[in-house]
Amino acid sequence: MFANEWQARKDICEVGRRLYDKGFAAANDGNISVRLAPDRILCTPTGVSKGFLKPDDLGIVDLEGKQISGTKKRTSEILLHLSVYKARPDIGGVLHCHPPHATAFAMVHETIPKCVLPEVEVFLGEVPIARYETPGTQIFADTVLPYVHNCNTMLLANHGSVAFSQNIMTAYFNTEIIDAYCRMLILAKQLGPVQYLNEKQVGELLQFKKRLGIDDPRLHMEDCDLCGNSLFREGYDAFTTKSAAFVPPQTENSCAGKPGAKKETETASSDDMEALVQTITAQVLAALGQK
Repeated sequence: MFANEWQARKDICEVGRRLYDKGFAAANDGNISVRLAPDRILCTPTGVSKGFLKPDDLGIVDLEGKQISGTKKRTSEILLHLSVYKARPDIGGVLHCHPPHATAFAMVHETIPKCVLPEVEVFLGEVPIARYETPGTQIFADTVLPYVHNCNTMLLANHGSVAFSQNIMTAYFNTEIIDAYCRMLILAKQLGPVQYLNEKQVGELLQFKKRLGIDDPRLHMEDCDLCGNSLFREGYDAFTTKSAAFVPPQTENSCAGKPGAKKETETASSDDMEALVQTITAQVLAALGQK
């Protein structure tokens, strides 16, 4: 399951070139890594444009971020990659960059809508947005942990994206998908309201996804609406996004909380509604009594 080192060096350089050509990593932005062994990570150096990487520019670090080899200093954001590798032993490649259309959603904290584009449903699923922390710190690296087991691509608030997979090329392709999707959403919004797929259509896509061996947290939730509010609203992190530009369709059930966890919000929601009704009734009666 571990990459051949020489091939991994060539793959990282190729991904770096694509990132630079796509405008996903301006100047020296972005960082790329590949797992060579359980405790050995090949990564890009700091201060080098990803469009002009050479195989010898790359270095190797352990799971604590200590540099083991390489003439150039390792990327300052390796801790982000290591958080993913430690949490997910199945991950073989991690890619962080700044795809402009996806990053625009991260900058305004807009929830990425589900149930719009089949390719996104199959290859990505829901894409969460992790809270902002100062890049390069362990606190920043830990922002991905609430979500890392239930997605393969996420946005970093006010920062960019991070994608991870069994190999670095798939992580790169998922980065392309999320930026292309966000670009389509921005274009579609100028024409009119986005039209969502219905539950039956998305259910069929999820079954196809399951046959491909790609997991999705919606496959493990009971009584879950597939297209409603974000899966990652509650039970993941205190940070939440908003659905201002893209309002999800109204459905009966809500996919809140982590997969397998019993949702405890329905009773509270009903209680809140009952209290609201009682308050309005009291105000109406009081107003009638004054006349």
